Amino acid sequence: MLTAFRWLTRIFLGLLALSAFVLAISYYFLSRSLPDYSASYSVPGISGEVEIVRNNANVPHIFGPTDADVYFALGFAHAQDRLWQMTMLRRTAQGRLSEVFGERTLKIDELLRRYDLYPLAVQSLAAQDAETRTALDAYARGVNAWIGEVNVHAMGRGAPEFFLFSNEIAAWQPADSIAIIKLMALQLSSHLEAEVLRARTSMLLPAARLRDILPDDPGSAITALPDYASLMPSPPPGGFPTRLAQDPLSPFMPRDLAGASNAWAAAPNRSAAGGSLLANDPHLEFTAPTIWYLARLQLASGGVIGATIPGVPAIMIGRSEALGWGVTSSYLDDQDVVMERVNPDNTEEYASPTGWKKFETRRSIITVKDHDPVTITLRWSEAGPILPGTHYNLGTVTPPGHVAALEWTALSPHDTSMTAAIHLMQARSIPEALEAGRQFVAPSQNLMLADREGIAFQLIGAVPIRDAAHDTQGRMPSVGDKAPNLWAGIQDYSKNLRVLNPTSGLLGNTNNKTTDAPFPDNISFTWGDTHRIQRWLTLMKAREVHTRESFIEAQLDTVSPVARAVLPLIGADLWFTGTAAAEGTPERMRQRALEMLAEWNGEMNEHLPEPLIYAEWLRVLQDRLIRDELGPLADEFNHPDPVFITRVFNNTDGAGKWCDVIQSAAVETCTDIARISLDEGLLRLSERYGQNIESWRWGDAHQATHDNPTLGKVPFLRYFVNLRQSTSGGDSTLMRGRTSGEEPDPFLNVHGAGYRGVYDFADPDSSVFILSTGQSGHPLSRHYDDLGVLWRRGEYIPMSLDPGLARAAAVGITHLSPQ
Repeated sequence: MLTAFRWLTRIFLGLLALSAFVLAISYYFLSRSLPDYSASYSVPGISGEVEIVRNNANVPHIFGPTDADVYFALGFAHAQDRLWQMTMLRRTAQGRLSEVFGERTLKIDELLRRYDLYPLAVQSLAAQDAETRTALDAYARGVNAWIGEVNVHAMGRGAPEFFLFSNEIAAWQPADSIAIIKLMALQLSSHLEAEVLRARTSMLLPAARLRDILPDDPGSAITALPDYASLMPSPPPGGFPTRLAQDPLSPFMPRDLAGASNAWAAAPNRSAAGGSLLANDPHLEFTAPTIWYLARLQLASGGVIGATIPGVPAIMIGRSEALGWGVTSSYLDDQDVVMERVNPDNTEEYASPTGWKKFETRRSIITVKDHDPVTITLRWSEAGPILPGTHYNLGTVTPPGHVAALEWTALSPHDTSMTAAIHLMQARSIPEALEAGRQFVAPSQNLMLADREGIAFQLIGAVPIRDAAHDTQGRMPSVGDKAPNLWAGIQDYSKNLRVLNPTSGLLGNTNNKTTDAPFPDNISFTWGDTHRIQRWLTLMKAREVHTRESFIEAQLDTVSPVARAVLPLIGADLWFTGTAAAEGTPERMRQRALEMLAEWNGEMNEHLPEPLIYAEWLRVLQDRLIRDELGPLADEFNHPDPVFITRVFNNTDGAGKWCDVIQSAAVETCTDIARISLDEGLLRLSERYGQNIESWRWGDAHQATHDNPTLGKVPFLRYFVNLRQSTSGGDSTLMRGRTSGEEPDPFLNVHGAGYRGVYDFADPDSSVFILSTGQSGHPLSRHYDDLGVLWRRGEYIPMSLDPGLARAAAVGITHLSPQ
């Protein structure tokens, strides 16, 4: 027995030593790809000495003799910190993920090939001006210079992921940067799915009830549309396909997560210090690392600092000494689904308003890891690419004998958005910035501007011209053989919405409706916000003049205007009602929950139980209201819509009918449904978080999910690469933390402000910004998550253009010299 014990001990110690040895070897090889920020490199492609000064937050401040040298160094710095992320963005745009991930990403690649984003980016290269071509070429040389250093000096293959997946890195090309901008346009698009959803829902509900569940912004004029089936030459198949789980590698975002943001500005006369103020926090899907990367460039036009996207040689949002700019999603309806009728006698043709036309057709071969290559046939009509019926459930609304094409502004072979970004970064005044916006194509954005003299708001991006006689006004798919259903071109930039120095001295946008113009001049029927803007107005009106601190306070505000508006409505007949109930009973838990909600101010604080009770109540309530009418289609409405719930409980246009369960003999009231929903929600929460209602915490459910798209689901590794933090805020707070809406964790914070910036032109160097993760994409780097800790606490780092401040306590200075 003793001998056996000794051998077991020896085996255990041996395995322990072996494990330690393997871990040490693994760490050695993986850490080889951590860049030395104090190294010097002799590289080809620059004209003189270049410095990359990384301050104590690892933000590179780049100085060089020419603009081309600065762009070169930005490419070099991006590749040092985010090489894997850059190659993944490029592979995604090219439709080449399956070369690395096999069959898992085959459908994603097939769709990207059909969209044709990368070939369109290659064609768009010729449309850029000379200055932009110089920037793209220099940037590509900088990326490739770092790849060369990795290969020559065996620097851990450039990133840890290259040890687990293919380590082949193709040379960076100028078109790659344009493709990434087009990929961002895809991630921010939502109107295709919205059109399909409206069409599917219209085949189940009468027009009045359709206006309830897919409401227009309150106060906007409503034009009745016929139901979708009546517009088609033959009935679409309908049906309820299975809702597919979102792959973290897919750029196709659900409509609720397609993009959002906040931006506001104050003119000098509304600023306590006498200088313009601007705040911006764009909202995108949370990832580790975030899509943003902070940098400062010293160009011939002056210093500029802000957020870049790895792979793109421009400060996309930020400031210079003279100008600040931010963006919000405009929600411009820049997509239309067109149903093309296929010639039954020749399937290579489709019906156009002028007769039969041939599809543009070509073959594309997708290489799939560990499998045979897959050949697909790509088809385009005059409207755009032909998409498969599985994409956003297009098949359920496609009539027999038809195929679905997508008309979209981003599918331009002459896309000059890259040129617009370069010129905007170099603008020295609002007029120059407004002129730079003229060349922006997609994704359409609201551009918020501030300089020392004033503020401005401008809609940028290509605005399609629709015919007033369009069958569906672009809200649902339409047939392509009717001329009024096709776009008549792009609106002249001078007609895009612009506001310059308003008399109020304040400008703001939270993805809310920006115009009351009727169709076809309305920009969109679908907007991203109906309530956050009201909270912003309240905060702005509370002060005669504003400061950097008051703008930060607004960015971090966690009061839910929806909770304040909806709770009194749905609980109107429940507050302080019912007889005394014994502890431990559902009745007593309901009474306690109502007492807590009655005293709550609507603050979505991570440490409170009330936000969790409120969120679960609304979630269960909406599902109970719509499930009996919509069946499985109710799964598509996985976020409570405050406008819908308000219409129901106010019985607007008879919307109270939703409260009656159509399968039951009894006639349920809205009070009945509200009470039953609250009881069900409390039961679910108690099963997960215990019976002590006061101990529940919103932050336990509302964790920010900065997950690594590649390794985030790999057992064991996910604990090292995913970043989870308890957060405040919610779907409708200014500090927006969009919830997933998906079981089993419907309240995870999956979409929000990966970047926050506040710029003060009374003292520009007092401006601040922050990222939600860190600058590095390397999980072993201390800069992988260091800024995320500050971000969660609502803190910022200085956004200074002072070279001396950057050099003070710098983590390193990289010297590049011409070879």
